[in-house]
Amino acid sequence: MRLIVILFSAALLLVSGCKAEKVKPKVDTKLDVKEIPAQESWKSKILITEQGQTRALLDVGHLRMYTSTQETIIDSGMKVDFYNNFGQKTTTLTSKRGRIDDKSKDLYAYEDVVTVNDSGVVLKTEELMWKNSDQKIKTDKFVTITTPTEILQGYGFESDQHLRNYVIFRITYITNSGPAK
Repeated sequence: MRLIVILFSAALLLVSGCKAEKVKPKVDTKLDVKEIPAQESWKSKILITEQGQTRALLDVGHLRMYTSTQETIIDSGMKVDFYNNFGQKTTTLTSKRGRIDDKSKDLYAYEDVVTVNDSGVVLKTEELMWKNSDQKIKTDKFVTITTPTEILQGYGFESDQHLRNYVIFRITYITNSGPAK
């Protein structure tokens, strides 16, 4: 008798479970698909090459890639190592945030941007752009350049990516910081 009651109860549960209404998920109509990244990644490394040669290596904390705007947003720290034609690292750029234009492969660095080359030249600014087509770094913002022998400050800056040949367009301050070598 007990077995019959258990089997009857089980059958009743199965039958009643099958007749439940289908639940439709709620759709948030306010959500714009363009605001959702196509890809998202944490603690990533991105290698930029040209004809098989390494040009730059990006090390980022968090990035979001958007296909609709063809850009990649870096919002959690960025470090970029630039390499010369011999594959040697010559320059390192760091910043808190960044952006990559996925069409042109131009790189934008924002907030506490510091660039250091292998000869001790240090560039500090709040915004910097690395233009992929000519491999130059540029900004129209205030910059401070510290070398082993001098400190320069001004507005507007352009240089090769190795910080060897640079120009400050509106110099506001120059001083010697030590003996020339």
